[in-house]
Amino acid sequence: MDPRTLKTEKPEFYLTEEHHPESSTNIGFWLYLMSDCLIFAMLFAVYGVLGRNYAAGPSPADLFELPTVAMNTAMLLISSITYGFAMLAMEKNNKSGTLVWLAVTGVFGAIFIGLELHEFAALIHEGAGPTRSAFLSSFFTLVGTHGLHVTFGIIWLLTLMVQVSKHGLIAENRRRLMCLSMFWHFLDVVWIGVFSYVYLLGVIG
Repeated sequence: MDPRTLKTEKPEFYLTEEHHPESSTNIGFWLYLMSDCLIFAMLFAVYGVLGRNYAAGPSPADLFELPTVAMNTAMLLISSITYGFAMLAMEKNNKSGTLVWLAVTGVFGAIFIGLELHEFAALIHEGAGPTRSAFLSSFFTLVGTHGLHVTFGIIWLLTLMVQVSKHGLIAENRRRLMCLSMFWHFLDVVWIGVFSYVYLLGVIG
């Protein structure tokens, strides 16, 4: 065999190895979700300790409007359903359908953020800002952290829409859409906890 051929040939593993194996991506993303679970668990624990320290200020029953919060909750839950439709369209290799359902999901997510910002602005206008009491500090931290996650999710969604538009439903984009799907549904689960523990128990309890 020609020695020059030996120098230029690449090892077999180099030719077949994937740059980003799917299993590694999934494991890494699950690790990220678990770390996020710990963050929210700590924030729920902080709210559990400080949530009744009103400092002679307003209580949840004085501040929260359950119909508005219920509407906001519906927006996020519907966005989870529409994202499911996007994944079904992806499985059928329907690029346009995937993009349409992703756009609808983004709209519902944006409405959720808009209603949450409106709630925050109304509370601050009433003098119930995050510095008013320990209850309000823990409330703004917990709900605001979830809102930031939804905001980043919308940015991620828009980025994926651009990538799908340019490159189609290639394997890499399918993997990214799956990761965003897990992230989006995770935020739904967290919000159900927020709605039940912070808002419902705060007003009813």
